Amino acid sequence: MTTLSAFVVPVVTVGMLWVVPTGLGLVGGPRPPGWDRLRRAWPLLALPGAVSLWLPRSGTATALAACYALATLALALQAPARLVLTLFRPPAEGAPAPPRSAEVAVLTALVSPSVAGVALVAERASYPLFGFELDLLALTVPHFHFAGFAAALVAGLLCRASAGGPLARTAALSVPAGTLLVLAGYFVDDWAELAGAVVLTAGMAAVSVLTLRERRGLAGDPATRALLGVSALVLAVTMALALWWALGEATGLPHPTLTWMAATHGLGNALGFAVCALLAHRRLRAAAPAAPTGSRHPATLPRTELPA
Repeated sequence: MTTLSAFVVPVVTVGMLWVVPTGLGLVGGPRPPGWDRLRRAWPLLALPGAVSLWLPRSGTATALAACYALATLALALQAPARLVLTLFRPPAEGAPAPPRSAEVAVLTALVSPSVAGVALVAERASYPLFGFELDLLALTVPHFHFAGFAAALVAGLLCRASAGGPLARTAALSVPAGTLLVLAGYFVDDWAELAGAVVLTAGMAAVSVLTLRERRGLAGDPATRALLGVSALVLAVTMALALWWALGEATGLPHPTLTWMAATHGLGNALGFAVCALLAHRRLRAAAPAAPTGSRHPATLPRTELPA
């Protein structure tokens, strides 16, 4: 893909083929028409995009990336349909209404892969979309799979687990806002991108604290506790690196190179945070029938309210 391909390509492949479908299985809540078919078919729909990553930039790679981009757009269209159901359809009997802030995070997660999909098509076609360099387009792809999709989704899950407490609302709103502000910073300047990084880091810090709280209060088995602990601690380190880089870009102070950031911040967020956090939440969901009465984790909702 770029000079960073040794780090970027395998990470994005994991994001497409495992992180997104695993996350979609944890979403819960209202199911718009076509949701279940799209969720179950996602690994197959994502395969062309994953293959395109490993090919040289070419017409074939662009066509495969375009197939993936269409799948991400189909997923993005689920967001307004879900919003309508959330606003106008009452929750099932006995199921609590999810906090609105949690829904903001989930909707952001559903839309984010489409930004990555469009960037991937442009990068594979060697087209500087909006004047952006190909390396920046390449890095947009993992950013919106992991910060955009995985982090926003985890923030939403944690917000539901905390029944919308103040820190949970901060996480569920700051992660989407920070992700969008970073994107806006691409079009404005480095200072705007720094502001986005600050907001995103604040949201991620709240996610880290909530994850440690969840580890202490809800995770009963050692493996789940370890996964939650690793995801929280890795997140603290990787977001400190992100702030360092954004500050350096804005001020000219010494800061890591993009290659170094891909190898540390990128790999850490992808494998240390996103993969570990989603594995932990999947384990919590699987253990839902044995959860203590009154647990507020979304995995403990009645099975009729959970994805099949």
